[in-house]
Amino acid sequence: MVTEGAGERPTASTVAGADWLADRLPAADTPQWQRLEAGLRQLGTVDRAVYAAIASTPTPALDEPIRRLSRAADNSKLWLTIAAALAIFGGRAGRRAALRGVLSIGVTSAVVNLGIKSVYTRRRPDRAGAGVPGERHVKMPDSTSFPSGHSASAFAFASAVGRDLPGLALALNFLATAVAYSRVHTGVHYPGDTVVGAGIGASTALTVSAVVDRFQDAHPGS
Repeated sequence: MVTEGAGERPTASTVAGADWLADRLPAADTPQWQRLEAGLRQLGTVDRAVYAAIASTPTPALDEPIRRLSRAADNSKLWLTIAAALAIFGGRAGRRAALRGVLSIGVTSAVVNLGIKSVYTRRRPDRAGAGVPGERHVKMPDSTSFPSGHSASAFAFASAVGRDLPGLALALNFLATAVAYSRVHTGVHYPGDTVVGAGIGASTALTVSAVVDRFQDAHPGS
């Protein structure tokens, strides 16, 4: 179980597994490998610097709304609520979009929580050490930090629903971005975790949507 004081220290640079990957690169003395390893470690430094900068920037007017948004996205409650509204009020297109969005969340959650998080064990940030204000705090999850499941689910839902309801795509992607940022603002994720999570979610949504489209083409009456 990861606790508040058990996160990685600011002196250990890593971004979304960059130092982990760098340590596992094949041994080689070529300039190309050396540049790649150095680049990965420098990305780690940038990742921590951005986290530290957000933690140290006073934002008293934003802290409570962002904290509430982060909590609203726990267990995908925010997205499931939107899906329910689409299914009830959005007609056939809304029901199709809701189904596509919920399926994308389910597959993305499995990929992140049962797949990637079980393989890569990046520890949560040291929120107390970084000085994240208490007004921002949400419960520090017990799971590993990489990648961000909240970000993955957010972008999976936004990307999937946007295929059927393009008029909502911009608003949903903006909301997904806000949720991803909230995980850094509240101190429970590094920025790199959320960026990679967003990419995983959007990519998974494309795959799920392609499967759904193929099924609907094969069963036009379904």
